[in-house]
Parts: sequence; structure tokens; C-alpha cells
Amino acid sequence: MENVALTEAVYYVLLSLYSPLHGYGIMQNVEGMSKGRVHLAAGTLYGAISTMLEKGWIRALPGETNSRKKEYVITEQGRAVAQSELARLKELVANGERVIGNERG
Repeated sequence: MENVALTEAVYYVLLSLYSPLHGYGIMQNVEGMSKGRVHLAAGTLYGAISTMLEKGWIRALPGETNSRKKEYVITEQGRAVAQSELARLKELVANGERVIGNERG
């Protein structure tokens, strides 16, 4: 698996899909996790979902035949991508704290 820096939106969508959700639920979850700072427009969300489906990071769950709402869930590959991004973000924070923290001395 390649190490790629994720956009904040994609990272939050992956985190949201550790439990199955439909599009509107993902948008609400991302907004809640980011305390309102990240607001996903429908076009942004569904573009990201399409890309993540193609990459195998998420999958659509079989839906009810009379429902238009599709639910999505993270795959094992998606979990690995999210874990890799978490490690990358921790490294960024640690390096920032090391450098910026030394300024205060």
C-alpha cells in the first residue's frame, strides 16, 4: 500500500465509516467530529465516496430494494489507509511540538 497524505475530508469520511452510514449521516458525523469546522458539500462527499469505492477503501452495503439511501462502510484496506494517515499526523504533531516547543525556552 502506498503512503499518501489524505485530505481532511477523506480522512474524516474514513473515520465516519468505521460504522455503516449513508451520505447524509456521513456529512453530519464529519461536522460533529470537527466541531463544525469541516462542512462537506454533497458534491465533495459523493466525489470522495466514488474515489474511495474505486480504490477499495470503502464498500457499499446491499440496500433495501425500495430505498434510495446507500450505506457505506470502511474496508480492511481503508482501515490500513486511515491508520497510516493517523501515524503521519502524529509525526507532524510531534515534530511541530519539538521545534515550536523549543522556541518557548
